[in-house]
This record gives sequence, structure tokens and C-alpha cells, in this order.
Amino acid sequence: MKRTFLLLSLLVTLVSAHAQKKIRVACVGNSITYGYTLPDREQNAYPFKLQKMLGDAYEVGNFGHSGATLLNKGHRPYTKVKEYEQALAFAGDIVVIHLGINDTDPRNWPNYQDEFIGDYRALIRDFRKANPKARILIARMTPLSDRHRRYESGTRDWHEQIQEAIACVARAEKLQMINFFEPLHPYPYILEDAVHPNVEGAQMLAEIVYKGITGNYGGLQMSPFYTDNMVLQYGRDLLIHGTANAGDKVTLSIAGQKHRTMADTDGQWHVTLSPLAPGGPYTMRVEAGGKELQYNNVLAGEVWLCSGQSNMEFMLNQSATGREDIPLAANPNIRLYDMKARWRTNPVEWDASVLDSLNHLQYFRDTEWTECTPQTAARFSAIAYHFGRMLQDSLQVPIGLICNAVGGSPTEAWVSRRMLEFEFPAILRNWTQNDFIQPWVRERSAQNVRKSANKFQRHPYEPCYLFESAILPMEQFPIRGVIWYQGESNAHNIEAHEHLFPRLVRSWRDYWQDADMPFYYVQLSSLNRPSWPLFRDSQRRMLATINNVGMAVSSDKGNPTDVHPTQKREVGQRLACLALNDTYGFRHVVPSGPLFCNVEFRKGMAYVSFDHADGLRPANEGEELLTFEIAGEDRTFHPAKAVVQEDGRVKVWSKEVKHPTIVRYGWQPYTKANLVNSAGLPASTFRSDF
Repeated sequence: MKRTFLLLSLLVTLVSAHAQKKIRVACVGNSITYGYTLPDREQNAYPFKLQKMLGDAYEVGNFGHSGATLLNKGHRPYTKVKEYEQALAFAGDIVVIHLGINDTDPRNWPNYQDEFIGDYRALIRDFRKANPKARILIARMTPLSDRHRRYESGTRDWHEQIQEAIACVARAEKLQMINFFEPLHPYPYILEDAVHPNVEGAQMLAEIVYKGITGNYGGLQMSPFYTDNMVLQYGRDLLIHGTANAGDKVTLSIAGQKHRTMADTDGQWHVTLSPLAPGGPYTMRVEAGGKELQYNNVLAGEVWLCSGQSNMEFMLNQSATGREDIPLAANPNIRLYDMKARWRTNPVEWDASVLDSLNHLQYFRDTEWTECTPQTAARFSAIAYHFGRMLQDSLQVPIGLICNAVGGSPTEAWVSRRMLEFEFPAILRNWTQNDFIQPWVRERSAQNVRKSANKFQRHPYEPCYLFESAILPMEQFPIRGVIWYQGESNAHNIEAHEHLFPRLVRSWRDYWQDADMPFYYVQLSSLNRPSWPLFRDSQRRMLATINNVGMAVSSDKGNPTDVHPTQKREVGQRLACLALNDTYGFRHVVPSGPLFCNVEFRKGMAYVSFDHADGLRPANEGEELLTFEIAGEDRTFHPAKAVVQEDGRVKVWSKEVKHPTIVRYGWQPYTKANLVNSAGLPASTFRSDF
């Protein structure tokens, strides 16, 4: 009996010991895993934080070594340090590898890059030998800041190449890859020394690994742009995506379509809807893991993003025609998604809570789709409203308008970080001091953040900020195209804007994976600021350098002293004319006012040809054509006479210039230029020698 009792006790002990055996997690890496630069490293390094998140059922080991390279011929190979041997002896059930950052050193990648994939696969085999059942996760590297001393001398490019090599290893070994890059990339203040994440960054890494190990991504979630009353883009296959816990089965149904998929190891899922017929209302249901999201009163139609700075933000109730427009605004086939800033960039100093929210990209108020009513339209963008109303009247389909314009915002704030890092990194550095950025922008930013002790404090005008706070959260919500009114905060440096604007367009097209996405912009209006004629002409010339764009002229609706002219109806309608003609094929709609084409100089006369020149005339009957000027070789301009000829060209001359070589039109900051075409659309100001 005693022997039986002893045997039973031993069995219970063994079973209990087996039940209590912890899952071992080996965190392998370099100084970022080790926790270099972190205060109280043993408490703040990501493996320690991961231990707390996983709980007592797990044992997490930190096997990071500062300076370690993945490359075996690198300057400090991981396979030659003691932590490597310790990690193998630990025989982790789960192995998380984050290596590669130090391989960007010029001693390493330029010489031995061809060996990287082989060395990485050999390391993986070592851990599989130590524990044949080991589950291995490899990480896309954390970002490097443009502040890194070797950023442009190779490190930036080598970092990108190593990321691609890591992805290749993951595919070849059929491993789960976790992403340490995208979640940290929009938060440059996290990399205080340009390389190592701070305590907040370490917490983010721990959360990423936790989700990767457990598959717990917080259950079913979708972009906040999916709400009741939304408009989904019709007439094309629609990629709808979201997150759920890894392995959850996801079902999405709408308009008689039912699609099933499964969330992958990253918690990502997507389905592709067949083209929806315009109209509705529809109900969209998404189910996963016992949770259901239901979106009611959904329409299918045309969706446009309306962005820029204050003239796009300018509300209908502020516009010249607001009183007559607002009572007529009720239209359930127009839906509005109005992203308003939590704090305006007025001349004030923001307090600590605002500054912290800005650092975490929490700049816009929560909102949702609403039907267009007199109440909702009154505080919506006037230009966007008139654009949408004209489209809806013409197309007879629902229209969805998303507005995220921010007063005073410069172009660089709307460009993606990756685009600027690779193609205009100089504008990122010390942005509050560099001359690429307009002095007013820098001054107002400095005033707003004066109370911050954080030398990397963020501001809405900072390069990339609005892309990261206003575009990334859209999570590629399907849109048809963009209308844009901005430039006032970049008119001081035309050359910088000529670099920025094409990259803005391209970065948005890259984001939506649509290389031909329509992008229609407003040329700056008239205002007594000296650089504006040159800036307007630069905007005109970019029509020839960027594909599938159009420009609406607004110089006839300006104000000599007010940067916010109130006549917005016409501007919105001119943008709509561009879209109707170019995007929707309404060839009877004139898309633009006259655009300078070429000039012929003959016998002391200039003969100017225009595109969109049918029915050239002065804006008002009985007027002469105004603001034409010509110059000769001395480049001194004189006021000139101008008349429209029977051949459709404009003849320009001056008694003061016998041999003209240059002609210009509307070349005043505030101009009274009055040339229009048969549709009454104004000609763009121009200079013929640019």
C-alpha cells in the first residue's frame, strides 16, 4: 500500500511538473533587443516587457548583443558572441530574431551582402537543431532615422536591401515574419539617437511580438472610415480589409455577395468585392471570432478625397453664396466624411496634453459619414461641396466626399516619409530651421510647441506629419481621385515646391496603388504677395510633367488683401468640370480655361496660341483684354494691346517693343486678367519663356 502511494505521489509530481513546464521564448538580436540606451534596461528592454505581457506560462530570455551582425564575416558576427551559445542552450520553443541593423555598416553589407541570406538560413538551422520543434519568427528591422550620420552615404539604401533579403529568408524558410518597421516608422521621436527605440518604442516592439506569438490582435476591427452612411466606390473590384485574431474565419456580405476568408498570422484579412452597382442603400456585415460589425445605409458611388490647406477647409457657411446654397443642400445621395482638426494652428502655445496627442498622431477628431443636409453641409468644405453637388447632378450616382484639409499646412506635411527619405531627405532635417520651409510655417510651429521639452516634438506642419495622421489612417479606403487646393504655405520657395508637389502626387498614388489616380488641383488665386505670379506659372507648367492631373484657375476670384477669397462655388465647379471631362468622359464639358500653348513672333507682333481656346473673349462684353505684356531682348516688360484674331490666336503688341521675344499675361500678384473661353472659364496666367 505504501509503495502504491509513493508511486502515485511520484506520478502526480511528474504530471504537475509537466503541466507547469514553461514555454521558452528566446529573443535573439542586437543592441535593440539587448536594450542599449534604455534606462533600467532589465526592466525596459522589449523582452522584459514581453515577459510581463505573456505571463507566467512563458519564460522569455534576452539574448541580444550590442553591435552584433547577422553576417558571419561582419565586424561582430552574432554566431561568435556568448549570447549565441546561451540562446542555443536555452533551446527556445519560440525564437524571435531581429538582426540586420548593424549589417548596414560600410564594413559589412558592401562586402558580404551575397552571403546574408545563406548566413541567416544557417542561423535558423542552428536553432532548429537546438529544438527541432522550435517556432521561429523573424522580424523586419526597425527603422533608421534620417538623422543617422551615414544615412545618405549608403545606410538608408542598404537598410532597404537588407529588409528585402529578410523577406526572402522568410519565404524560403516558410517562417512567420513580424514587422518592426511600419508600426515605428511614423514616430521618428522614438529613435532618439536615430537607431535605438526609446522606452515607448520598446513597448511597441513587445506588443508586436506578443501579437505575433499569441495571434491576439484584438479581434475583428476595420478602418474608422467604415461607418454607417458611407459611400463605397462603385464600378471596380473593391479590396476590403481589416484585422482579426490570427486564424479567425471572416465572412463579409453586401448586396447579395458573400465572401469568406481567414485572418493570417499577422491578423490581416482581405476580400475582393465584385463591382457594386451604383445606388443602394446596402447593408454590409462582417463577422469574425464571434464578433459582428454591421454598416447600414451604405451607398455605392463615386468617392473623392478633398485635401489641402485653408482654402479647401473654408466652410460653406463662410462662402459668398453660402446663404443661398445652404438651404438647398439636402441631398441623401451626397455623403460627407469631415475630418476636422482637434486644435487649430492659431497663434497660441499648446499645453502638455495637446503636445502628447500630437506626438501620437491624434490630431483629427473622431468622425463618421453623414448624409448631406443643410446642417452638415454648412460646416463642410465649400469647394468640396460644390464639386460633389455638380458631380452628383451630372452623374446621377451617389457621391462620397472626404475632407481632411488643414489650414496653413505646407506641401511637405502631406508627403509620405518614405518618399522624402529617399528623394528629398534634406527637408526632414532640422525642419524648424531649414530654409525649404516657409518662415511663417516655422514661426507658427515654434509658437504652438513652445512649452514642449521634447526636442523631437511633432507639429501638424512638420514634413510627413499629415500624411501619417490623415492619410495612413484611411488604410487605403477606396477612392476615385483627389481634389487639392494648397500652395500658399510654399509660395516662398518655388523650386522646393517643384520637387515636393510631384512627390506628393506620387506618394498618394503609391499608397492607393493606383499610378493613374486622378489628381485635380487649384492654381493659387490673386493676392498681393510678390512671388505669386511665378508660383502660379510653376503650377501651370507642372501640368506637362505629371500624368493625369488637371488645374482649375482661380486668379479671377482673388482678393488683394485676403488669402481666403470667399467665391468658392466657381472653384468647386471648375474642379468638377475637370473631373467630368477627364475622368468621366463628358466631352461636351469644357475642362479648363485657356492654357498657354506657344507663341510666334513676327513683324513686331506676338501671336499667342492656347489650348481650350474655343470662343476666346474678354470676360465682360465691351472690355479690352487686360494685363498682356511683352518684352524684347532686354527683358524689360511693357503693357501691351491684345485682340483675339479670327484664327483663334491672340495678337499682342506694344509701340515700346519693336522686336518682342517674350510675352506674359496676368503677371501681377493680384491680377485683373480677363481672358476667358466660350465656357466662361478664365485663362491661366503665364510667361512664355519659362
